Amino acid sequence: MSTPAPDPAPFDPHAFPSDLVAAQRQAAELYAALHAYQETLPWSREPHPGWPDETERGRQRSGRPPSPGWSDEQAARFDKFLEDLRKATGLVQGHAWWERCTEEGIKGADMVAARQALKHAEGAVPLVRGDVDAAA
Repeated sequence: MSTPAPDPAPFDPHAFPSDLVAAQRQAAELYAALHAYQETLPWSREPHPGWPDETERGRQRSGRPPSPGWSDEQAARFDKFLEDLRKATGLVQGHAWWERCTEEGIKGADMVAARQALKHAEGAVPLVRGDVDAAA
């Protein structure tokens, strides 16, 4: 009499497929690039006269200096970054892996945990300046 074959390993919702990890990395890189570019722009997209610092009932509210607004080129570049980021996050959110997880019974807090784990998975996180400085 033969012994039954061992059960296959249980489904691991954190065993992400490589294309999903790559899509998450691209989204993270685009997010970082968008915010780095945004830091170089004037605070207001449209020209704005700004406002002074205010103290009201003992609370300080910071003012803003006048803003020249963004040039057409700056606005177009920002919008392109944002469009690319939306597409990349759409690939991550709509990936077939999440449907597979659902089919395998992953739901609720476990699904949230899997989606959060993807953001920290090996290969999904781009290097940041601190990592480069530490390696140098």
